[in-house]
Amino acid sequence: MTTDIDSATNPDVDRKNGVQSFEIGMVILRAISGGHRAMMLKDIAAAADMPASKAHRYIVSLVRSGLVEQDPLTSRYDLGPFALSLGLVAVDRLDRIKLGLSAISDLRDEINQTTALAVWSDNGPVIIRTMRPYRPITVNVVTGTALQVLTSASGRAFAAWLPAATTAALMSREQATGGLPEELKNAANVEAMLADIRRHGVSAVNDYHLVNGVAAAASPVFNFKHEITMTVLVIGVKSMINLSLQGPVIAALKRSAQALSLRLGHSNSV
Repeated sequence: MTTDIDSATNPDVDRKNGVQSFEIGMVILRAISGGHRAMMLKDIAAAADMPASKAHRYIVSLVRSGLVEQDPLTSRYDLGPFALSLGLVAVDRLDRIKLGLSAISDLRDEINQTTALAVWSDNGPVIIRTMRPYRPITVNVVTGTALQVLTSASGRAFAAWLPAATTAALMSREQATGGLPEELKNAANVEAMLADIRRHGVSAVNDYHLVNGVAAAASPVFNFKHEITMTVLVIGVKSMINLSLQGPVIAALKRSAQALSLRLGHSNSV
């Protein structure tokens, strides 16, 4: 009864003891954040689905708090210094490996295949975490394994999204040492392959030439700077895993990488 009376006399208090005005302010803040540029009041109100007069009252408080600022020349609103400070603190406290480990654990549970995380090093991709599936026949991937750029699923994913200057020397070295399939020795073929990977959002190797019978797929994970920061991998016995682009394994892999990217601050709309 007390809660109902409070709610009736004070509209800022809802029935779950939350502060309604704060939640409305967050709706406006999300609208400004999602705009990707400074916005006029009418555009903020439209994005927040409320009258401009109501939005303006909340924006005044957000400006006072430093969460929003207004450009005096254009009258447009954008995120303020306190919002930027909060964002930097949140990014600094993110543990991408811990979040990635949780992601590949969930992915392993969903598809029952070996899953892994790889990061980029000066010598190319390196496996940093793995999860084994619940099946008697599987592929065991050792943490710390270094991967080739041109022949591994993860290496190709990194090559597709990293700046060319970062990967060019390693790819040239692999091409010079021999042992590669003939099609990977041609620069035009490699660029076409990388363009295809970018188009589909995933790299799949259906028979890893260094280990016969092993198939793998990798999808990129992006950070808040919209840079590739790691890859999520699925690895399996070729005859026991379906890596077709329209199949459920690839769909689950891409969902996992995209969800992890969002968790790290990447926006798909950028």
